Amino acid sequence: MHVATSYDRIGGETVIRRLVDRFYDLMDEDPDYYGVRKLHPQDLTHSREKLFMFLCGWTGGPSLYTKKYGEPRLRTRHMPFPIGVSERDQWLSCMSRAMADIGLDDELRKKLDMAFDQTADFMRNQPE
Repeated sequence: MHVATSYDRIGGETVIRRLVDRFYDLMDEDPDYYGVRKLHPQDLTHSREKLFMFLCGWTGGPSLYTKKYGEPRLRTRHMPFPIGVSERDQWLSCMSRAMADIGLDDELRKKLDMAFDQTADFMRNQPE
């Protein structure tokens, strides 16, 4: 019996690509996300690709990120960037809006929101 992964439920690479693109478009467009946007390079091409590859594997699909870059080691890779409560919350809000904007169903969004929340909080390296 096949158990559907979040990757399957999302709609695979096509929908993950749409999610990542919407996420970074929002980050670029909405001043509410300025704090987290300024932690990224001006050109978001590589950021988009890395997040896409990571999310494919993180949701249960192909391990594209690991194959190209090795183990994610998220906390270590994010350590050079000052990530506090504000940056965490901006990232989470932006991702939540992106999931809503592309039409992910509510049940899946809630599941992913909880997982993103835990991961984003783990990335914090500033007290506030």
